[in-house]
Amino acid sequence: MAIGALIKDLREAQGWSQGRLADEINAAFGTGLNREYVSRWERSKVAPGNFYLRCLSAVLDVPLAVLEGEVKRRTFLSDVAATAIAPVVASDLISAGFAARLRGGPSVEDWEGKLANYGTEYMSLGAADIQRRVSGELVVVQQQLEEPRLWSVAARLMTLYAKTFPGSDGAKAVNWYRLAAESADQSGDDQARVWVRGRAAIALGYEGASLGVADMFADQAMAISDKPSLGLLNAVMGKAHAAAIRGDLKTACRLMDDGRRIFDSAGSHEQNSDYAVPWWRMNVFISLLAARLGDETTAVTAQEAARRELPDSLPRFATHLEMHRGLMLARSGDKQGGTAYARAALDALPPEKHSLTLRLLMAEVDQS
Repeated sequence: MAIGALIKDLREAQGWSQGRLADEINAAFGTGLNREYVSRWERSKVAPGNFYLRCLSAVLDVPLAVLEGEVKRRTFLSDVAATAIAPVVASDLISAGFAARLRGGPSVEDWEGKLANYGTEYMSLGAADIQRRVSGELVVVQQQLEEPRLWSVAARLMTLYAKTFPGSDGAKAVNWYRLAAESADQSGDDQARVWVRGRAAIALGYEGASLGVADMFADQAMAISDKPSLGLLNAVMGKAHAAAIRGDLKTACRLMDDGRRIFDSAGSHEQNSDYAVPWWRMNVFISLLAARLGDETTAVTAQEAARRELPDSLPRFATHLEMHRGLMLARSGDKQGGTAYARAALDALPPEKHSLTLRLLMAEVDQS
């Protein structure tokens, strides 16, 4: 997707016309931008230069790296090879891709089994291991995309891959979420289209990163279908977190209530998968959201409910809950005590269990 399409999506997520976007930039930066020039950006007739990229970053609430990355977009394969952080070299990836093409690759059913396994493993494995393994899978599935259902597989793999980069890293995470959304669109499967966008929204909203992009994905998911689903639940809760971080408490509370109603219809019984939102995980979402809203009663209630059902095999999520308490302490005025509490919780978790999201949460506590 070109820079113009991204600007349009972000503008629409704000509910702005092209003229309103031009006005916002003019008010903030004293420029003489007009609606026609915004239209030329969105139609990819001209790409914004460095100055206007900074303006767009500020008014659309998106990291500059995301916009710069879109202008300098690399190819699919080079993205995989360049961003893999474990010892998977480009020659190995290329070899795996050609082998898959020559031999036909796994069946759709085999791919669905792989996805189920990755969904479970993501809950306990470190980001580096998941990233290394999924990068190879992406190159293989890329060779099989004549089958529409495999576009859905690819989209879900890309979403998982994106989760191994922090949203604050800008271009890497967001570009992969956007590729995932485009791939889901190729599948023609609305459930996959909503899920991929909703998962991106809750990931970015929970991390407190790229809030404009979180809103964009959430709005797209809700526009595709308002049928209760895990994808819609993730979208609504991601948008709620973005609103809370911005200080829009009324919107955040309304969306939290909407999320609870969707959960009542679509919550899952599966406990240990990234593709599931059981009761304990819904309460993890609410715990952090309420902590950000300063609603201590709701936060503590959600934390206690989550602990009662949280599987012992998932200590990382118990750490999330403890760090939410640290955030509440810091927000209530005891910054030193809150920071120490959150840091102790993080340090108690073995380093190999740490996630990028936990590190971002620690940074949020530090900055409270």
